[in-house]
Amino acid sequence: MDSLSNATMPWGFLLQGFSEFPHLRPALFLLLLAVHLATLSGNLLILVAVASVPSRPPMLLFLCQLSSIELCYTLVVVPRSLADLASPSLSRGSPISFLGCAVQMHLFVALGGAECFLLAAMAYDRYVAICHPLRYAAVVTPGLCARLALACCLGGLMVSVGLTVAVFHLPFCGSRLLVHFFCDITALLHLACTRSYTDELPLLGACLVLLLLPSMLILASYGAIAAVLRRLRSPEGRRKAASTCASHLVVTFLHYGCATFMYVRPKASYSPRRDRTVALVYTNITPLLYPLIYSLRNREITAAIRRVLGRWRPSQPQGQSLCQH
Repeated sequence: MDSLSNATMPWGFLLQGFSEFPHLRPALFLLLLAVHLATLSGNLLILVAVASVPSRPPMLLFLCQLSSIELCYTLVVVPRSLADLASPSLSRGSPISFLGCAVQMHLFVALGGAECFLLAAMAYDRYVAICHPLRYAAVVTPGLCARLALACCLGGLMVSVGLTVAVFHLPFCGSRLLVHFFCDITALLHLACTRSYTDELPLLGACLVLLLLPSMLILASYGAIAAVLRRLRSPEGRRKAASTCASHLVVTFLHYGCATFMYVRPKASYSPRRDRTVALVYTNITPLLYPLIYSLRNREITAAIRRVLGRWRPSQPQGQSLCQH
């Protein structure tokens, strides 16, 4: 396999995907297709539901951006993986050019980084809502939400550009076979033929910016929230305040947990097949869970989704309605 990838892929890489499991590919294709369609439907439903709300609170605007990011996040990775699984001719892997691989990695990191910053912005929104409720409307304005949304996207984009340039300047003098189903950072670093730890410095810098900085802001926000909740004498008020943070905390733990496990570790601990399995989970399952978590925990989202679904129901025949009256 290595000799094949070296001989026929001088201009790019060979994504192995799950080609070593030919008997499992049809079942895996159907499973990923069902999850992908459910993820697209869930995030699109949230976008339509938020758009149908006449006056949108800031938290709904953040949820709208989160759903947009998750929608694009899955579209960067999953459709190509489904196409590779559905192609019986690609029995040894799918070829991808250097440019195509760089673009896929760049978009993947940019969207993941934007989500890291967005989760920090959402934590600040919860901090102002609970710690300074009387000033919330004056502080968290639609203009501030728009600026924070733009800053999140630009922050993820800038870090992604630097990381992509650094990774694709590394020499790939050995096998071009990526034991993965997309161009992930760890899989590319594993193929780089440098032996020093300097090739890991760009990834370390990106982790510090995308993971450590937003996580510190999130911890600071929830530290202040916890201090306020301890001073509340009413158990009912404490429960309501804590419930407004539950969805955000669950999504934050899922996102940062997967990212930390995958990228905050030395190159020597990389296990291609294990990491490919973990990546299959966080690129397919977690984007499906996010809209479910928010639609179940957020009353405004739930009410908006019910209104949208109510509009899509077929109207009752007029004659039947008259008979009932």
